[in-house]
Amino acid sequence: MSEEMIERHQGDEMIRLTLMDGQVRVMMCETTQMAQRAADIHGATPVCTAAMGRLMTATSMLGVMMKGDNESVTVNIHGDGPMGTIVAVANHGDVKVCADDARVELPLRADGKLDVGGAIGHTGRMTVIKDLGLKEPYVGQIPLVSGNIAEDITAYYTVSEQIPTVCALGIVFNEDATIKAAGGYMLQLVPPVLDSSVKVIEDNLQHMESITGMLEKGLKPEELAVSALEGLGGEILDQWEAVYYCDCSRERTEQILISLGKKELQKLVDEGEETEVCCHFCNKKYKFSTAEISNLLKEQK
Repeated sequence: MSEEMIERHQGDEMIRLTLMDGQVRVMMCETTQMAQRAADIHGATPVCTAAMGRLMTATSMLGVMMKGDNESVTVNIHGDGPMGTIVAVANHGDVKVCADDARVELPLRADGKLDVGGAIGHTGRMTVIKDLGLKEPYVGQIPLVSGNIAEDITAYYTVSEQIPTVCALGIVFNEDATIKAAGGYMLQLVPPVLDSSVKVIEDNLQHMESITGMLEKGLKPEELAVSALEGLGGEILDQWEAVYYCDCSRERTEQILISLGKKELQKLVDEGEETEVCCHFCNKKYKFSTAEISNLLKEQK
């Protein structure tokens, strides 16, 4: 990865809809380029790419629900699987992701599908942190339900925010392990909801094609909405570009070093060697000379 901040590449598409006079809100997104960018940056195996791609897709949908320009959401999954901790951060359409180990390889499941749950683990916790620009962020946490991410996001909203939610996430690979398509949707019932509306939604979901099947067909978000929400009508409220983008900088890295404290900074100075800090989200490396570390130390006095 170059010394320059990771470039903002052409993005994917996200849309937000409302149905049934505002009783239902829906997010639909395509995240193919975003997922491929993450795979390339982290050198990820297909099962890890699937895990990170699903988490980025879900987090991007949570991110665009934030109202302020400087608000962000972080989703942290800590399971007992070999991938360790996976973290995704979204600021509206900008999303980034990292994992303790993105090069895990596992056998396919008995049904021939990637074992994402096995890579993440079936026991652990999912933490959602919403930075609203206030003194303290909002933090919600639930035990992992399955490790397949979509079910865990659904459980989080049901348990922590009491919002009935359906989440579907998918990723499809080409034969050469590059990503053919990735995306997902999130459907939420906004209280108060009429029982008749719930029945209509339940009936529609029962006959809905799987998200993987729709992605296989190459459907874009608007086409996904038409296919998934057939007969329900709907109005597109907003449309965004979703991009893998890391906002790390030398200035932020300096603040991280300063946060180590005087004692640790002095150790770095005494060692007399160049200090290198690597961003976990984009692999960009920041190098600091002994003199630069010494200057940071002086700022603490």
